[in-house]
Amino acid sequence: MRRSLPSMIVLAITAITYVLAPGPAAHAQRRVPPPNREAAQFSFAPVVKKVAPAVVNVFVRGRQQQSQAQQAQEQFFRQFFGDRFGVPQERVQNSLGSGVIVHPDGLVVTNTHVVKVGGNAEIKVVLTDKREYDAHVVMQDEKADIAILKLDGGDGHFNFLEFADSDDLEVGDLVLAIGNPFGVGQTVTQGIVSALARTEIGQSDAQVFIQTDAAINPGNSGGALVDMNGRLAGINTAIYSQSGGSIGIGFAIPANLVKLFVESAISGRKVTRPWIGAKFEPVTRDIASALGIERASGAIISRITQQSAAADAGLQVGDIVTSVDGTVVDDPRALTYRLTTRGIGSKAKLEFLRKGRIQTVELALKAAPEPGKADIRNLSGNHPFDGARVETITPPLADEMSLDEDQGVVVLSVRPGSIAANLGFSANDIVVSVGGQQIDSAATLETLFKQRQSVWQVEVKRQGRLVTLQIRG
Repeated sequence: MRRSLPSMIVLAITAITYVLAPGPAAHAQRRVPPPNREAAQFSFAPVVKKVAPAVVNVFVRGRQQQSQAQQAQEQFFRQFFGDRFGVPQERVQNSLGSGVIVHPDGLVVTNTHVVKVGGNAEIKVVLTDKREYDAHVVMQDEKADIAILKLDGGDGHFNFLEFADSDDLEVGDLVLAIGNPFGVGQTVTQGIVSALARTEIGQSDAQVFIQTDAAINPGNSGGALVDMNGRLAGINTAIYSQSGGSIGIGFAIPANLVKLFVESAISGRKVTRPWIGAKFEPVTRDIASALGIERASGAIISRITQQSAAADAGLQVGDIVTSVDGTVVDDPRALTYRLTTRGIGSKAKLEFLRKGRIQTVELALKAAPEPGKADIRNLSGNHPFDGARVETITPPLADEMSLDEDQGVVVLSVRPGSIAANLGFSANDIVVSVGGQQIDSAATLETLFKQRQSVWQVEVKRQGRLVTLQIRG
């Protein structure tokens, strides 16, 4: 997420869906707008009656173990204010959101940030007719912010929503947002699709959204964005706001991506994103100017891994991918979304720009190669990386973590108060060399630190920049 936006993006509040431009056949089947003002005076009640029973309230109660620092702080207050203050070993966290039943057996889609409130979470789902069910998490994905729940009990005949093809949405289409804002109960708001393929507000490279002006507020997260046919167009996720309330800019996860996770949950398999074996960067205005391109859009290849789908297809560093199967992609996130929704085992037709000429290639979408046993080490001792947890980088891990390199060693986490933390090392730092020796694995790094040095010379790559440090032993 861009640094200028974080404080304005409020999770647990949105309603929208992501889509791209439909083909000619889809346009031919679309309904024309009302011919006059009188014809536009119709009610949304029939659509609401159809979809409302499938939109539910999600209540989550979780217990989180307190850290030693939190326990020590409360022990301090207890000494001064007596036993009434207590020293609880855990804190209770509550979360409120919405969800959508998408299968008659009681599968519910919501947001991961709604249900992730700590360990041993108790999840309760309340239907519009006031029936209550316990539920458990079947699948969740933090990158996509999608969670699939299963209602415990029931007769297998729950009201549910069918999926719309979110690629058929157009800017200006009427949509309804349904959820439980501020916990006041099920609420319906109406608006239009304001924009498609929004990527600037996502928290990960996997997020692309539909923007809507239908009023969305806290508690709407996980709720439904539906079209005028009563089909699920998207899952509400976030809003753009300076106050925490709706100002008419909301975002939803596209139905086509949600459907992929639901189908995986039903089949009992994990959602696997295609591994392309290439790193993509956005085309900036400077890059476009240097290459003589009129429009700063697309995804430029900055790295290709050997023996990958990208290499097999003949793609090269410097190629700019501009569309997938005829649909324009403006940046790497839009490209990732398109390839993910195509699915493993399929093929995608990529249009790309190379040396001023438009070319096409067919790309096979495959799963990442099995990396074997992960080489993860918890480092400790009298050396600069005491307290760091590191892992040997593999091409799949580089893609997953969006790293600049596909080999070497990456810092996964740093223990607070450790030597590594005090020296400023942090997660995603890539260890390039120590004492002039290139680091190719976590095992090599651990072995090097068993030697004593009067001065450690360390090179790390951080956010694309090489940093050289000299640290006294």
